[in-house]
Amino acid sequence: MEVSVKDLENQQVELNITVPAAELDKAYDAAAKKIANRVNIPGFRKGKAPKKIVERHVGKEYVMTDAFEMVAPKALNEALAQEKIDIVTRPDIDVDTLELGKDLVFKAVATKKPEVELGEYKGLKVEVEKDVVDDEAVQQQLVRMLDRQADMVDAEEGAAVEKDNFITLDFKGFVDGEAFAGGEGKDYPLQIGSNSFIPGFEDQLIGAKVGEEKEVNVTFPEDYHSEELKGKPAVFKCTVKSIKKKVLPELNDEFAKKASTFQTLDELKADLKSNLEKSAETKAESEKREKAINMAADNAKVDIPEVMIENRVNAMVQEMALRLEQQGLKLEQYMAYAGTDINKLRENYKETAASNVKVDLVLEAIAKAEGIKVEAEDLDNEVATMAAAYGATAPQVKKIIAEQGRLGDLAATVLRRKTANFVIDSIAK
Repeated sequence: MEVSVKDLENQQVELNITVPAAELDKAYDAAAKKIANRVNIPGFRKGKAPKKIVERHVGKEYVMTDAFEMVAPKALNEALAQEKIDIVTRPDIDVDTLELGKDLVFKAVATKKPEVELGEYKGLKVEVEKDVVDDEAVQQQLVRMLDRQADMVDAEEGAAVEKDNFITLDFKGFVDGEAFAGGEGKDYPLQIGSNSFIPGFEDQLIGAKVGEEKEVNVTFPEDYHSEELKGKPAVFKCTVKSIKKKVLPELNDEFAKKASTFQTLDELKADLKSNLEKSAETKAESEKREKAINMAADNAKVDIPEVMIENRVNAMVQEMALRLEQQGLKLEQYMAYAGTDINKLRENYKETAASNVKVDLVLEAIAKAEGIKVEAEDLDNEVATMAAAYGATAPQVKKIIAEQGRLGDLAATVLRRKTANFVIDSIAK
């Protein structure tokens, strides 16, 4: 087999491949036998029709197409291995010569995986600030606990709406004197100050009493998700149906007994402080790991092909769609609710996708430079961890991964983690 390589623009590469005629002729015979086994030819049992009969029945071009598909992928893979070229796109194939008795000549054009010029990645100086765990932090946790244990009570008769009240509300919106679709609600629950409505809406309800109708004047934001309402002034006719206040319990030993397994408030505070300190330690360690990997990536130079970024964006959008489906929501519904579209969504992901691709490429280059490899034991440990998480056995998980053809992906994930740990373990003390 002969191979010549030509670099093209935009990180593409062209491989011109010549396969000896004998290999193509052999593949042609094999293709004819394969076709004879899968098609019904009158007068012959399957697999028994001679090559000439098969050619007459399906046509020589059909047989040659099968022969090409037997030879070309194998030849391309061998050419890529021989020239030490990794590609990141499906190659475009252009056939020059495809005839019996002649060498097969074809051209393959694809985008190359970019080369990485590593910078400093060992002994990095990484500094992170750990969250301060003081009495104020503990008090904030206690306030959250108090809030969760609070009782909701009806406001006294004749009371007016105040900030942080929980109300139910009837409302109907009008633009240019006309009611608009989606602008009406009945017994709608709303916390005043939550900012879940249009800016200015909730503030104008302060002072309203139960049963009292009040007009609220607002202007829809310019970036509002509905094109028909963007920037439009609107009037909402509102009626408060009920007002409730949140009453917090008293912070004492009795509260500690009710809200936890501890007998005293001091014991509860000590436990909260201990948990906050552990959480701060974990968070700082996680930030340190992420910062080290990002520093190694920032120190490297690599020209990432646009197609790699687009492919990663595709994967991120698909992952998001899957998460939404698990919550019973379609991606299209989410985008309509969020006032966005697929192009804006993809654009929002692009920067993160580019960063993630660069990190992967840099970790791959570090693994190569340091001779980091994935051993069978590494894969076994990963499978065991997955099995424990899913409540299955390791053999069951390994079988599923193999059947789905994801062993390569699993190995790549483990290699990235091992390499990341190498970078992190070498951080300057």
